[in-house]
Parts: sequence; C-alpha cells; structure tokens
Amino acid sequence: MSHPTPVGPVGPAVPAGPAVPAAASNTGILVVRPGYGATVQDLGRPGLAALGVGRSGAADPDALRLANRLVGNPEGAAGLEAPMGGVELEFRATTTCALVGADCPAHAAGRPVDGRTPFTVPAGARLRLGTPARGLRVYLAVRGGLDVPAELGSRATDTIAGLGPERLTAGRLLPVGRAATGWPATDLAPPPATPGRTVLHVVPGPRDDWFTADALHTLLTAPYTVTSDSDRVGMRLDGPALARARGGELPSEGMVAGALQVPPGGRPILFLADHPVTGGYPVIAVVRRPDLGAAAQARPGDTLHFRLDG
Repeated sequence: MSHPTPVGPVGPAVPAGPAVPAAASNTGILVVRPGYGATVQDLGRPGLAALGVGRSGAADPDALRLANRLVGNPEGAAGLEAPMGGVELEFRATTTCALVGADCPAHAAGRPVDGRTPFTVPAGARLRLGTPARGLRVYLAVRGGLDVPAELGSRATDTIAGLGPERLTAGRLLPVGRAATGWPATDLAPPPATPGRTVLHVVPGPRDDWFTADALHTLLTAPYTVTSDSDRVGMRLDGPALARARGGELPSEGMVAGALQVPPGGRPILFLADHPVTGGYPVIAVVRRPDLGAAAQARPGDTLHFRLDG
C-alpha cells in the first residue's frame, strides 16, 4: 500500500550559503542567495503519469504564463518559483525581467521595481526579492527563459521524483536562452481583484462514499487553515475532522493535483504540483484545476473555504 510522502514545512531560515565565487562566464544569472527553496519551473511534464512521473511544473501556472508573456517568452518558458521571496541574483548581462504571483517587494540595481510589468536589470547589477506581503509564491521570468537542461521534455524541478534541476544554491550560474519571440504588445498587466477569502471549488469523489454524508457537508461549510507542514507536494489543513463511513484502506490508486486526500486522522491534505502519482488514502473531493493557482498562493495561517463546483 502506498501513502503520500509527508510534506515538509514552508519557510525555513534563508541559508547564508558559501561565499559566492566569481563566475567563469560573463553571461547568465548568478545565484547570490537562494531564498526559501526556490526552484526552476516551467509548465511541467503532462501525460507521463502511467510511467510513474507526475506533471510537476509551476504550482501557480497562470502566474508563470503571465510573467513569460510580459517579457515576450513562450508561456511555457522556464523561470524561477520563489516561495516567500528571499532570492538575490546577479545578472551577467542586461536582461528584461518580470515578477508575477505573490505581492513581493523587489529591488533591481538598488531601485524598487514593480510586479506585473517588465523591467530591466543592467549587466553586473543585482535583483533582490523581499518577503511577500500577500501570497506565497513569486515567479520571475527572464527574456529568453532559463536554459537549464531538460529532463523528459521539461526543465521543471520535481521535488518528490528528483527530476529536473536541483533547488537553487548560492554560487550557481543559471544560463539564459535566446529570445524566441518578438516584444509583447503590452507593458503592464493590471492586478487581479483581491478576494476577501480564498474559495476553492471542488468536485465530490472519487471516494466520497467512504465518508459520512456529514463529512462532505463539513468540508463544504467549515473553514480549513493551511498549516506549516506544506510544500510543493501538498498542504496539510487544520479544521474539523472528516468522519469515515467505512473502515480499512484502499489499494493504491492514481492521484491528481487538487485531490483532497484524507488520512486516518480526518484532516485533509490538498495535493499540489509535486504530488505522488498514487496513494492509498481515500479522496473525498478534488479542487478544480483553475483554482489550484489560488491554492498554491495560500500561506501557513491562511484560511481556505471549499464549495461545490457549479
């Protein structure tokens, strides 16, 4: 029987890292501070679940798509996903960039830069990301995309399968590809409306019959809080326990992003981008894919509300 790999905490202290060596190349982006577990992400590896390979990719794919459009990249170009910011980068060549996702303060060459609009980092200058005021994951796109080696057709870091480039470390040089498209027709994306609360729409099942009728009602009416035991694999939620109608366990079966899997303790786990491809705990409901970006931006202490889709 296969159960999900326990998810770890979000937001460890930023490692000081070793002294940053002088880079041998005069191109690319040098990692000065890697932040809180920043990774390279694109839109992942769809269609390989039958081989035991999950999709992975950006936890908030719409944010990465928009960042890439703002710098004239294809939507699926590789960029950085930085949970809780904290990243510092040195640019070896003048580069056009965009930041989308969490509301994160940033400075390039010592000057503040805005999110959701292109900006230029001069050669030799540094880009520093602070701690987001709202949201969790900020996405950095650079014109040309990050040209790290691809594995199984993707440059995404899959933290559970060990595919793709490793998490950022101080002193690493990230290569930048050549721009493949023309400049975009817009230079500013208006910010989305900020909802008063995070509402995620779900489809019941496939194992809602393993739970009491009251359990589904509880899921759809009670608030659930994101705990610190959350990462790219999934989010452990705190709230009312969801009671089982039957005992025992399931044989392992396929899992998808958005699945609300319920361990014996009754508190659900919401699977995100690096979820396992199989699991043995019953799934009471699945969050619809358009809402997964909002889920990925929820941080520990935030409250989630689940509602029936449609």
